[in-house]
Amino acid sequence: MRKVRDYDAELKALGDKAKALKTKKVQQLGELVASTGADVLDADVLAGALLHIVAEAQVEGNREAWRSDGAAFFQRRRRKAGDGSANNGQSAGETPTGGSQS
Repeated sequence: MRKVRDYDAELKALGDKAKALKTKKVQQLGELVASTGADVLDADVLAGALLHIVAEAQVEGNREAWRSDGAAFFQRRRRKAGDGSANNGQSAGETPTGGSQS
């Protein structure tokens, strides 16, 4: 006889996993803000700057320039760490959340 699947338990497990991933992403974004020095800005200023960046991100040249600046930032941080432990296994093209940027 086949084992009956517990769909409720599976849905709960998936929901818990999604919540944990979202929490990790928010934490990593906060760490990114702090590591760039943007944590000294007021929340209103930081939110406004991010809104302008999102609006300007439609221009492909801007995104590529920002991507190269970001990669250079992470390379400098890795070199300062010395042993490479600060990179957490990320390559220069990956976001802090572990995904690849497009």
